[in-house]
Amino acid sequence: MLVLNPFIVISWILFTALFPVAFHWLRNAYKIFVKKDYSKVALKKEQPPKNPAKWAPFVGLLNLAAGIAIVWAIIGALPFWFIYPYEKWTGIAAVTIWFKLFGEYIIKTHAHPFKVAKNK
Repeated sequence: MLVLNPFIVISWILFTALFPVAFHWLRNAYKIFVKKDYSKVALKKEQPPKNPAKWAPFVGLLNLAAGIAIVWAIIGALPFWFIYPYEKWTGIAAVTIWFKLFGEYIIKTHAHPFKVAKNK
């Protein structure tokens, strides 16, 4: 009999949230590499950089790597395989999400350099 304690509920919420996250990141990689749509590359305050095509490969690879890592965590955690224990697949998912957030921030800050005002 399955007992629903908070630990199991939060685990299932995390597991089911991985599906749309992986879909979104892999779709972004597809848009960048296949469709050549650079409209969401390195946005800062909803503004694209001056040359989004320059930053598209970096953002595309970041999305592709993060999407593949999340799919890997999903496959490892599927209830009928249990390739990875709980700590392993949640660790893969958490590190991937943080990697993606920091990676996007780094690319965004390089694509939109700081402008230094000169005194007159």
